[in-house]
Amino acid sequence: MYEMLKLENLRVHYGAINAIKGIDLSVEKGKLVTLIGPNGAGKSSTLNAIMNIVTSKKGKIFNKGKDITKDRTDEIVKNGITLVPEGRKIFPNLTVRENLMIGAFGRKDVDDIKRDFDFVLELFPRIKERLKQTGGTLSGGEQQMLAIGRALMGNPEVLLMDEPSLGLAPLLVRMVFDVINKIKAEGRTILLVEQNASMALADADYAYVLETGKVVLQGNGKDLLMDAKVKRSYLGIN
Repeated sequence: MYEMLKLENLRVHYGAINAIKGIDLSVEKGKLVTLIGPNGAGKSSTLNAIMNIVTSKKGKIFNKGKDITKDRTDEIVKNGITLVPEGRKIFPNLTVRENLMIGAFGRKDVDDIKRDFDFVLELFPRIKERLKQTGGTLSGGEQQMLAIGRALMGNPEVLLMDEPSLGLAPLLVRMVFDVINKIKAEGRTILLVEQNASMALADADYAYVLETGKVVLQGNGKDLLMDAKVKRSYLGIN
């Protein structure tokens, strides 16, 4: 299967802190791959390194076989990778419509932008009802919908998602995972960082477990869901 995204010996430092200690990771086209692990394991740092929001100190990052390790963040977005950041990071003083259209910044394909806009509103009917509201007036769940929609407006081939269910009520968590599977069904490739390990592993084609900046386990998502260490450490099952 064709690799959309590949990391080779990736290392990231924050000053003296060695956040990622030489990880190898690949994401095949059309697959949902998840990263799980405790806080501070390096999951968000991995996504931020891919987007060059934080600078990798060593190693390589490839997108469709092309080395993008030193590419600027805007170049990475234009080449088909977008990020749904942890904490949503919408623009609270802009309207829902304006937030969504910022996701299409730099695109010239007017007809395709309209197609993607309509797709986002189909995914999130509640957002459709609030296009004129400012982002800051939305509930937490609605802001998460907006953050995902904004990323989709970039028409990504690869969607990076950082803790999309964080802080949401259980019903909304299920809705977020339903949306993730609908996005995958559209043919997009997804790399998901998620603390809800049971749901992430149940839906993932492949998964990596990170601890202190290293990959300690990897395999099919459902297989890892049954792994004794994963059950004990991340699912609270003895």
